[in-house]
Amino acid sequence: MPVDAAPARPSWDYPRSPVASRHLLDTAAAHDIDPARCLTGTGLTTQALADPDTEIQADQELTIARNLLVAAGNQPGLGVETGLRYNLANVGILGYALLASPTVRDAVTVGLRYISLSSAFVTISLHESGTDAVLLLDDTEIPPDVRRFLLERDLSAMAQMLPLLYGRDLFSVPARIELRMPEPAALLPHLAATITFDAARNAVTVPRKLLDQPMPAADPHTAAACARQCQELLDRRRERSGIAGQVRSRLLRNPADIPSMTTVAAELAITERTLHRRLATEGTTYRALVDELRETLAVELLHNGLTVEEAARQLGYSETASFTHAYIRWRGIPPSKQPYRGRGSGPLALRSL
Repeated sequence: MPVDAAPARPSWDYPRSPVASRHLLDTAAAHDIDPARCLTGTGLTTQALADPDTEIQADQELTIARNLLVAAGNQPGLGVETGLRYNLANVGILGYALLASPTVRDAVTVGLRYISLSSAFVTISLHESGTDAVLLLDDTEIPPDVRRFLLERDLSAMAQMLPLLYGRDLFSVPARIELRMPEPAALLPHLAATITFDAARNAVTVPRKLLDQPMPAADPHTAAACARQCQELLDRRRERSGIAGQVRSRLLRNPADIPSMTTVAAELAITERTLHRRLATEGTTYRALVDELRETLAVELLHNGLTVEEAARQLGYSETASFTHAYIRWRGIPPSKQPYRGRGSGPLALRSL
């Protein structure tokens, strides 16, 4: 069945660690705001956020951010202040994977591949043209009332951690930043770059040759081991049981002909409304399960040497452009840039399904 035009869930809608929420509460405390006020409507407690094994949903973090902004009277600069609280320990095993990458390009690729292990709400993608390498920071999926705050936070967090990951000398190169927002009261003073406000896009541009520079702590074996751990962590976060598992099994029968939610509900002898409710109870949606299936299969099909057009067709896309757009949303790079392993090099790895 060709892909319909129904909107997918936002790219930021994934389970996440409590670190970012703790930083939000730290900012609240710095402004004498009661943490309990920020947690209103989330079902979370400060004790839960202190537990590193806690996983929270993106909408819970959004609620904390909204509560903070309301309590602080939408005070300018809160996003920058919160972003500056980030440190290398906050990115966990992903940070080690980045540190050990052979080149900056490899590190960027790994970072985009496992972006859902971070707290980012912006959708990040890499584009290379001429002598420029451009990181686009798409904030259009972020709700308008928290968009500026989260863009400032994510950009500030990146600026805070990149020198720690890649070395200050490596990132002393000229950079240009374009931001769609008006000039903030706090002018992001820690960003050593030329900044243009009220731009048509959010983007960070650096010399393309920077991507080929070796990483200061490059270690291919460590990088590979850390990448495997990143994938395992991502898989665990995606694991679902119950009704979601049944739906996933049904979708796997023929990924090129994805049935409608109504059809799957009928096959499970329940109503579509009941299926929607039970999936929501398990923290997912029908569209999210379809997206997860297509993303995992797309990566493996391309790894095994299929062309972009072949992969698109096998996954039920009537137009290659639609598949390319979806792939960039999933992985941050076009499918044509997906590393190639060669035909017949191994079975599809469906562990995350």
